[in-house]
Amino acid sequence: MAVIRDVMAAFELFQPVSVDDAQKLLEQHGPDAWVLAGGLDSFDWLKDRIKKPKVVVDLSGIGELRGIRAAGSDGIEIGAMTTLTEVVNHPIVKQKYDLLAQAAELVASPQIRNQGTIGGNVSQDTRCWYYRSGWPCYRAGGNICYADTPEGRNREHAILQADRCVAVNPSDSAPALIALDAKFVIRTRKGERVVDAEDYFIGPDIDITRLHILQPGDLLTAIRIPSTWAGAQFYFEKIRDRNVWDFPLMNVASAMVASGDSSAGNGSAQTIDRIRISVNAAAARPLRLKVVEDAVRGQPRNAATGEMAGKLAVRGAIPLQFNAYKIPLMRNLVKRAIIGSGAAARSGAEEATWTS
Repeated sequence: MAVIRDVMAAFELFQPVSVDDAQKLLEQHGPDAWVLAGGLDSFDWLKDRIKKPKVVVDLSGIGELRGIRAAGSDGIEIGAMTTLTEVVNHPIVKQKYDLLAQAAELVASPQIRNQGTIGGNVSQDTRCWYYRSGWPCYRAGGNICYADTPEGRNREHAILQADRCVAVNPSDSAPALIALDAKFVIRTRKGERVVDAEDYFIGPDIDITRLHILQPGDLLTAIRIPSTWAGAQFYFEKIRDRNVWDFPLMNVASAMVASGDSSAGNGSAQTIDRIRISVNAAAARPLRLKVVEDAVRGQPRNAATGEMAGKLAVRGAIPLQFNAYKIPLMRNLVKRAIIGSGAAARSGAEEATWTS
């Protein structure tokens, strides 16, 4: 007889109307509490009965967690419960921080973006099917990674920084926020804590059970984007199997300030003055490519620099049985992020194959 797993286990539901109330509930119930944002990741877990929290704290009634507002004279602040659709359509985001709008618009489908939140997108769990199906792997408290075995299916898994677990981070907005030097605002038992976007995410070497730094009782309240990269030259690209409802096989985000003549249209006469570049779905955490940033700073924005950057980006990559395609894919995504899509198309450079 088939096992029916679409009936959620019973839990106690709380719907606070303020951040303070939510914080008190999370502190009171600790690891027994589950934070519900847009619910798109949460309901998968709950309906499959893989996660069975005793308490669910629904944040949908907290108005102060929604909206996009000016953060003094230095950028903007986005409430963690702001929907992805609001992020995509907000005029200031589109005008000054279009990198984030591009990334958010490529998350799943319009219906999902209407419900999904920016805080939920950066805090969602990995999509490894062994873990999501309840297999007792390392991430679930077991002593094996089923994807990293001779019989394992690992087409979507990590090529970098794997430590026992080879699952990857699935967020599209995360690399864009890292490239924009965003700050994440977290409410903890000790008060407010602000961390760099790249430090919000962690790998299995730090904690194999989580993809982010939130501890029981913590609450992500806002994301602040400084004006440092406002109006820069942005590049975002996501490779996936289907145009909607698909997580990235890999994505790349870059923010660049370049000087020189750009009349050629492909940036080839420009010099790279400043750059931040990040990829996701290559490892358990989004990776800021500092080595690449240092190498291309002061270099001409051309195909040769892009080739060099791509090769640097994949140093140390170790493919699994079915994901070797991710190495040329990452190399070419980084190259295109350096030289721009138009130049990449004209260069005739090697194209990555993303089939197994």
